[in-house]
Amino acid sequence: MLLTIGWLLAAGGAGHAAEKEKKTWWNPEWTIRKKITIDASAAGGNLTEPVGAPAVVLLRLSDSNFQFEAEGAHDDGSGLRFVADDDKTILPYQVEKIDSLLHEAYVWVKVPEIKSGGSTSFWFYYGNANPQLAAGPDPKTAYDADTVLVYHFGANIQADATGSANNADNAGGKVEAALIAGGLRLLGPAPVTIPPTPSLVWTDGGTITWSAWVKPTALQPNAVIFSRRENERAFVIGLDNGVPYVEVGGQRSSGGEALAAGVWRHLAVVTAGGTITVYLDGVSYGTVAAGLPAMNSPLMLGDNADGAVLFNGELDELQIAKVARMPGFLKFAALSQAGEKSAKLVVVGNDEQNEQAAGGELSKHLSLITDISKSLTFDGWVVIFLCTLLAMIGGLVFVGKFLYLNRINKATRLFLGKWDELARDLHVLDHGDEASINSMGGRASSKAQKVLKQSPLFHIYQIGSEEIQHRLANSGDEQPGLSGRSITAIRAVLHGGMVREVQKLNSKLVFLTIGIAGGPYLGLLGTVIGVMITFAVIARSGQVEVNSIAPGIAGALLATVAGLAVAIPCLFAYSYISTRIKDAISEMEIFIDEFVARVAEVYPESYGSEIMEAGAGH
Repeated sequence: MLLTIGWLLAAGGAGHAAEKEKKTWWNPEWTIRKKITIDASAAGGNLTEPVGAPAVVLLRLSDSNFQFEAEGAHDDGSGLRFVADDDKTILPYQVEKIDSLLHEAYVWVKVPEIKSGGSTSFWFYYGNANPQLAAGPDPKTAYDADTVLVYHFGANIQADATGSANNADNAGGKVEAALIAGGLRLLGPAPVTIPPTPSLVWTDGGTITWSAWVKPTALQPNAVIFSRRENERAFVIGLDNGVPYVEVGGQRSSGGEALAAGVWRHLAVVTAGGTITVYLDGVSYGTVAAGLPAMNSPLMLGDNADGAVLFNGELDELQIAKVARMPGFLKFAALSQAGEKSAKLVVVGNDEQNEQAAGGELSKHLSLITDISKSLTFDGWVVIFLCTLLAMIGGLVFVGKFLYLNRINKATRLFLGKWDELARDLHVLDHGDEASINSMGGRASSKAQKVLKQSPLFHIYQIGSEEIQHRLANSGDEQPGLSGRSITAIRAVLHGGMVREVQKLNSKLVFLTIGIAGGPYLGLLGTVIGVMITFAVIARSGQVEVNSIAPGIAGALLATVAGLAVAIPCLFAYSYISTRIKDAISEMEIFIDEFVARVAEVYPESYGSEIMEAGAGH
């Protein structure tokens, strides 16, 4: 089987630094990478305040910036890796969702430092075909130790994404398409309860940061989003007719603009010393002169107090930290997570292929073919075996014929050089010396004779020489000649010899024609059987979906590919060999015509009778 692989090589670069960057590659087993840039400059997110802590960056992936069909793009995210700009330090990450069917993904990456007013970059690697991947960083480490609760409201809506394991006791209503993948809708009068744990203990006057994305469905008076109550103490976050507030010990924060119904906004509350500040979209919104009360009671999404109004709307990305986050941290969270608006701040670069990885593209295609072959039926394997057998036989025939034609071509060139000398005096053939014939009148050494025996022209020359000697020996003339009938007979004998040489040249070419004609039919047979079996299995199972049909169809088509992979090289090989054989046949026909013409000229029919008549006259 002959395979031709073409490679496109991209040339050029933007200076020495760019060339150096291309040469470094964290791990060649990951064949694709792209640069992620957090642009906090005025042209990007315009983030001027310091973030002040390791930040977790949200990456929104879609068809426009990620190859979901690439190797290692598993729905669990185990094939992804994120590496710092030094191309050495692995960054922790957490996959909220990867949907290879809908082609959407949400991944959180921990970045050690965000440069305010500048740019921060890291690498995103994927495309590893190895199913036995080395374990990546623990997803729980994607958040720092000060972050004690994170709810993505994903598949397990009650699960805490941090290592603190602050899972909720009960679940609210699941929203499949919130701002960032899944979300939470509070249902009925019962709030979502989060039990107290050591990491959720509040001290008097302590620090916390509470943040979430909120989308009110309807604007209500004193609607409670979050609450914590213990004895006479209470800490409440909510919306009063769309105006965000925090209320502690009966004191409520100052207000500002009201939120619009049906619109996502980032709401945060930070306690520090004797002041509690409300932030809206990362901007200070209102304050209350109060400190955090000491509490170790359950936390509520909603409220269970008598007369409390439960928030009517959706929540996403609820976070609680035991430190007071800086305003720049909250601004970054609001900008980087805000849907399409985040594109200026978090810039996803283009894919780069690892040019240093040996056979990167080839290994990818071979890996795909390996995966497809797993869906082959027994009939498909039989067809591929037969196609492989045809390919091997065709390859052996081609190699044998190629070497054979090279040998006879070399021998023919040598013979024609000796023949040009011999044709000037054919009388050396008269005496019937076989050694003289084989040596072409002494012109070919014993070593050259071994080469000449490979030439069909030499074989025809020997046949013609034997015919001439036979006819001259049976002639009673002292100076014998050859009649027209003898010349015709010699020509016929020479053509007979040529036919036998042509048969040698064409022998075994039938295997190439079988490969040309039989390969596609064998492949088509395997494909038809594979498709038939696939549809029969679908009919029996009753499951009609792409994932159940595609592997069987792909495996069935592999048989057709195998058939064409046999036929196409055999076709090229047959065309090449046939052309060279035609050239060899043409040389034999030309030689026969030249040989007969020279014999007729040297041994004319009247040659012997003219000599006898001249002797009688004297």
